[in-house]
Amino acid sequence: MDAATVAPSGLLRLVIVGSVDDGKSTLLGRLLHDCQAVPLDQLESLRQAARQAGEPQVDLALLTDGLRAEREQRITIDVAYRHFATPRRRFILADTPGHEMFTRNMVTGASTADLAVLLIDAARGVQPQTYRHASLAARLGIRQIVAAINKMDQVGWSADLFAAIETELRQYAAGLGVPAFDALPVSALQGDNVVTASAQLAWFTGPTLLHYLETVEPPPVPAQPVRLPVQLVVRPTSDYRGYAGTLEAGSLRPGDCVAVQPLGQQTTVRDLLVAGQPAAEAVAGQAVVVRLHDELDIARGNLLSDPAAPATVTDELDATLVWLDERPLQVGRSYLLKHTTTTVRGRVTVVRHRLDPGTLAQQPAASLQLNDIGLVHLRLLRPICADRYAAQRRTGGFILIDPDTNATAAAGLIEDWPDPAHRAANLTLHSGRVTPDDRARMLGQQPFTLWLTGLSGSGKSTVAYALEDRLVAQGQPCIVLDGDNIRHGLNRDLGFSPADRSENIRRIAEVARLFNEAGLLVITAFISPYLADRAMARQVIGADRFVETWVAAPLEECERRDPKGLYVKARAGQIPEFTGVSAPYEAPVAADLCLNSDQFTVSELVDQAWSHLRARGAFAAPH
Repeated sequence: MDAATVAPSGLLRLVIVGSVDDGKSTLLGRLLHDCQAVPLDQLESLRQAARQAGEPQVDLALLTDGLRAEREQRITIDVAYRHFATPRRRFILADTPGHEMFTRNMVTGASTADLAVLLIDAARGVQPQTYRHASLAARLGIRQIVAAINKMDQVGWSADLFAAIETELRQYAAGLGVPAFDALPVSALQGDNVVTASAQLAWFTGPTLLHYLETVEPPPVPAQPVRLPVQLVVRPTSDYRGYAGTLEAGSLRPGDCVAVQPLGQQTTVRDLLVAGQPAAEAVAGQAVVVRLHDELDIARGNLLSDPAAPATVTDELDATLVWLDERPLQVGRSYLLKHTTTTVRGRVTVVRHRLDPGTLAQQPAASLQLNDIGLVHLRLLRPICADRYAAQRRTGGFILIDPDTNATAAAGLIEDWPDPAHRAANLTLHSGRVTPDDRARMLGQQPFTLWLTGLSGSGKSTVAYALEDRLVAQGQPCIVLDGDNIRHGLNRDLGFSPADRSENIRRIAEVARLFNEAGLLVITAFISPYLADRAMARQVIGADRFVETWVAAPLEECERRDPKGLYVKARAGQIPEFTGVSAPYEAPVAADLCLNSDQFTVSELVDQAWSHLRARGAFAAPH
């Protein structure tokens, strides 16, 4: 291992990760204690607690285990951040939980780190959670990992054991694509090789942990184009319009040209405010207010970017998810996707694979469980302005939120999106209004109206509700319209004269059209006896959405069934204008689908209807 020979300055963000009881909190406590970065009153309080408990020395882990439950259980639950400095460098350290159930907290701590200290108990060796944390650190964009092999005093300061663990971890890190990996031995309990060198480790010629952290330079991040997500429109006066946000990448100066995404417009920077003061330049990480030369309709969620290297505007993503919710991922369910300063609805349409954290092998998966890592495909209601996470953390990362509980369901890392030709064919640029295509994408289906027509007793309602059960079970939102929910409400003022029958059908068609525009599949079950009325319904709903479905059965079969006793009453003259008896039924001339209910079972009829809808493209094809 080559130690740096120069003393870098500036801030180093690091995260300490590892399995349960590997000694993360003790190591961090030792580091703070030996660097004299612990307030005297806090140290005296711990000394007093140790004396009262009859302990021979202070438990340094308690310096960072701030929650009562952490102190009682002697585990880390929350993420503990500690700031300290040496003459050479400033540090922000995140002590993260090792237990698998708190992986979400580990992801939080690692998401902003430049370097990860991967702690391993030398006596126990590499654990499954060690692999998980190393994999997560690499996927979260950490480009430098140092393995601190802890508790070397418990293995007799064995150089051979240290070398074996280092070799195993170095091979694993290479498989992760981590640019820089180092390892060093320590004993956090007594402080060996943490801040000062140890005589017990005379065979180790590398630096102490502190010297390593003071002098290491993580691999540089390539230069990044401008990315400024607009968080707030600032209007202190009527003639001032500024756009506030954190400059996530690049730098800005007055006169620079910027693209406004997804509006597709360009303008130039008029002036900048940093910390409320005029500035000649703003750099990544600073909160800024930007004024532009042109008056554009810019709002929260828009992105100011480099015109020569803009973000990708897309409503479909391939993303790695770290599943953080106890409720497993439900493919097809609507989640909230929080990306920079915008939140959109989206659905996971397919899980491409799950990652085995130990072997990095890709495994087939239909869902993701708590702490699983997997690659999924997402469809969004509205497009976002995105980068690949490997290129830009801030605009390449997102979280999924369960809309029912508001809990963070997953952390997401954008990997890819469909090719430009696919996006051009499918992407809708928005002017502030949600379109029927937006709703269809959100629901993962193309809406149709399956218009079931036929004699009373032919089986229309039976087939309609059986088909609804099938659709809902498969995650396809739909609704049935029939006499029970239309005649008794919306159309209660209508009778059964030819004119009223026509008006009844017209109103039903209008309702079906609205449901289709909301993205729903609609199944209607009405006799609708006249050819002209069904033609009118096709025109109202749209010929591309209307599926005339004849539920066919001979009159004598319908009379035999007579589920409501209507034919008996009609034959007795108690029901005037009854279709098939005293009023005509005009059978379809060229129905889109014919279901012969006297020849097939209900299940077979549902299969036929399902297959027809699938062939028409009602259900989104999996990616």
